[in-house]
Amino acid sequence: MAFSVHINMEQCTGCGNCVIACPVDALELHTFEPATKEKIYAVRNGKSVHLDVKAELCAGCGVCVNACPYDVIRLSGKGEMVPNEA
Repeated sequence: MAFSVHINMEQCTGCGNCVIACPVDALELHTFEPATKEKIYAVRNGKSVHLDVKAELCAGCGVCVNACPYDVIRLSGKGEMVPNEA
């Protein structure tokens, strides 16, 4: 795998901007209400939020990183995007 997408699910709000922006549909956002114990990465307002990354589709373009208003996505690998220091 040439690219790896890292998402800080502690900070992710589940807004879906990254999913909409991805030109190759490599991201899928799932929210469940009420929150279940299956595949929960984060709970926001009583809903579990799970963001799947299909690594085999990721082109490493960084569009998802730029689309995230909360700066919670990092891309590493070929063409690595340097993490922002908070």
